[in-house]
Amino acid sequence: MEAAHVVDRVARTSYGRLVALLSARTRDVAAAEDALSEAFQAALTTWPESGVPERPEAWLLSVARRRQIDAGRHSAVQQAASAELQRAAAQAESGQELPDERLGLMLLCAYPAIDVAVRTPLILQTVLGLDAATIASAFLVAPASMGQRLVRAKRKIREAGIPFVVPERAEWPERLRALLEAIYAAYGAGWEAAGGRQGLATEALWLAHVLVELLPDEEEALGLLALLLYCEARRPARRSPDGRYVPLSEQDPALWRRDWIIEAERHLGRAARRMRPGRFQLEAAIQSAHSMRAVTGKVDWAAVTMLYEALAGSTSTVGAQVGWAAAAGESEGPTAGLAILATLPAERVAGYQPYWAVRAHLLRCCGSGEAREAYERAAGLTEDPAVRAYLLREMMKLNDDK
Repeated sequence: MEAAHVVDRVARTSYGRLVALLSARTRDVAAAEDALSEAFQAALTTWPESGVPERPEAWLLSVARRRQIDAGRHSAVQQAASAELQRAAAQAESGQELPDERLGLMLLCAYPAIDVAVRTPLILQTVLGLDAATIASAFLVAPASMGQRLVRAKRKIREAGIPFVVPERAEWPERLRALLEAIYAAYGAGWEAAGGRQGLATEALWLAHVLVELLPDEEEALGLLALLLYCEARRPARRSPDGRYVPLSEQDPALWRRDWIIEAERHLGRAARRMRPGRFQLEAAIQSAHSMRAVTGKVDWAAVTMLYEALAGSTSTVGAQVGWAAAAGESEGPTAGLAILATLPAERVAGYQPYWAVRAHLLRCCGSGEAREAYERAAGLTEDPAVRAYLLREMMKLNDDK
């Protein structure tokens, strides 16, 4: 039992570090994953009988390196990489920490030549070790299709010789932005979801922690981690005991994770001291303003509106515009919010559920008969049964408003 526990712990904390080491010189991510998978299987078989080694990561690295050699990959690149890995394993055996190549691996997955749609799944698999079926379920894709996409991406990395290096600072903005977006997308796939998909939010939060560990002074990485912590802190309050959806405005702040909010404030404060505000810092600041309700009992809607306006000015996302409209509706009245929504092109919001939910609320506040249609559209576009039921209940209240 102890051996299995150690294997689980090492898989959680060191999988990405080991894959990065095994593939950093060869750029053969798939081969590194195969070798490491065999090493973990060997550990599950060997450790219960021989005992857990003093340096589990070093043991796994040594076994995986030998598996790579046994697989017949005897190119000059592979042999040079094997020599480096042997030195790294020896150093780890002597108590030194394994080199950390995870940042290079994460940036490799976010390389511009990699298809945008596969960057997030690729990071989830290579850094966290999630299997294709789990990732496919999270992104509502057939497992076979997801597996093919991941295989093609890894083949492209190997055959195109995409460099496994941390790029020059001048190349950072695009690469880092893609990496942050990938982690954010992973969290979004698990937002308010159930079962395995909900677990993806936890994995995204772990990735955000890893990124800040690797880039402790990168303000947008700090902002993203703060944002996810604020959101996760409220997870216990998002459902009633009987499973009903509870919107943010109706949540009991006493149920929020205060320790996570404090940690989020700390990261956001560090980011703010850099004096270079960006998208994720602004989004985190908005969540910080909402979190103040736990202290003051109310939300400073004027501040939230100002932050959303700044966010909408710095990004072209529909979500930022819709959030601005919702906040303006609270601080300046529903007509102000509807005026912002009216500026959005119809083709961009036709299938965007939050737009119709916010529009329905604002129209209801105005006493408009169009609110019913908006509620119906929002409910029809909602995947989560609990959220759909909430919207339909709100729509039924329109009869009471007359």
